[in-house]
Amino acid sequence: MRIIGGTAKGRKLLSVPGSTTRPILDRVKAPLFDILRPNLPEMEILDLFAGSGSVGIEALSQGAKHCTFLDLTSKATDTIKENLQTCDLRGKAEVRTTDAFAYLRKAKRSFDLIYVAPPQYENLWVEAMHHIAERPHLVESRGLVVVQIDPKEYEVLSLREFDLEQERKYGNTMLLFFRKTS
Repeated sequence: MRIIGGTAKGRKLLSVPGSTTRPILDRVKAPLFDILRPNLPEMEILDLFAGSGSVGIEALSQGAKHCTFLDLTSKATDTIKENLQTCDLRGKAEVRTTDAFAYLRKAKRSFDLIYVAPPQYENLWVEAMHHIAERPHLVESRGLVVVQIDPKEYEVLSLREFDLEQERKYGNTMLLFFRKTS
């Protein structure tokens, strides 16, 4: 796993020990950041279920202002901290060992982008989207929520204040782009 663009391009990232996370592949990360790049400068990002932090760190490397990383395990958050150090991006990040849903229920701030990449086949992405939809202030006006799932997990969601703007499939990874409507 490596950073594909920006100030930390080419730096290798550590994976979370064990088999509890599923890192994003470069063949998915490259087109994702082709879509996000025009709006990345000065973005405030929330990386839910962050794992190794690969997506948020890539965003910081390519110009995002700040990223808040959340993961439930200290193995993951320790890995994120090491990866941020390797990429000289610690000053642009906050790393929290916490439950994503508890954070979403209590958060006061808003983000330009929320990245949702939960463990597979547990329907957690649907639960996360419902939490976000219930608290639309979490996403800035016209902000994005990007969900990374296996295509087998996909289901149609009807969410007030969020429209499914596009979906992209790359092998066994699907990216869903939900835009806040107001």
